[in-house]
Amino acid sequence: MAASASNTLEQTQDEAPFLRQPPPTASELAKLNPPYGPLPPEDWPSVDHLVTEDDTPVDNIYAEKQQRLLNDSLYASWHGPGAGRPFIALANVGLFHGINLPAQVPDVLLSLDVEFPADIWQKRHRSYMIWEYGKPPEVVIEIVSNTVGGEADVKLRLYARMGVAYYVIYDPTKQLSDQVVRLYELRPTGCVAREDGWMPGVELSLRLWQGKFEDREDSWLRWYTRDGQILLTGTERAEQERQRAEHAQQQVERLVARLRELGIEPDA
Repeated sequence: MAASASNTLEQTQDEAPFLRQPPPTASELAKLNPPYGPLPPEDWPSVDHLVTEDDTPVDNIYAEKQQRLLNDSLYASWHGPGAGRPFIALANVGLFHGINLPAQVPDVLLSLDVEFPADIWQKRHRSYMIWEYGKPPEVVIEIVSNTVGGEADVKLRLYARMGVAYYVIYDPTKQLSDQVVRLYELRPTGCVAREDGWMPGVELSLRLWQGKFEDREDSWLRWYTRDGQILLTGTERAEQERQRAEHAQQQVERLVARLRELGIEPDA
């Protein structure tokens, strides 16, 4: 199944020269998903028949940790792609794109220029309903754990139809292909694979990182800024500040010791 999807993409690129044009600008991407805003309350459809949660999580341990790593680092170290631009990041939450269609449940989604409603306990606010937020998320990430999820074909087409600008397939155990990370960008002509991991308009990239998250040393998918800085988790930021404070204290202690060698007693 993965090989077929890959061959189809390669044939499309060979047969369509326009797919080799430079990547779109942020303004061009914005035209794909115009900010028309959410529906006014009087136009809200009934969602009583929708299943927004079924209380049957089946993620594996690695996937659960990977989801938290991605979302934790966004909230701890990122302020959005520009000043005053809010965002929301969700893991394993329903994404609804049609009032009579079942939800997709991406492992991670990132949506710009939106905020959570005041009451998230209302049924219409328990999931990400595109008509409620007025736009699809910019980024959807699927973590592959087997060969039956349809990540490389069915979901690729489905998220493109929703208007998701960037779709990421993270395949840590190479279930679908030899590519661990695949990033697809939605253009007016369709989805095109990006090799650099960079997402214009979102102003972030996704790369593999080898290191320890919580209690596990492994390869992880991480967010990076344009200048190559990794987005730190809250724990990593706290450890970084602890090390800085410890280094500053050591410098003070060395200075005090040097002054005393010179016969100078520093002020307390």
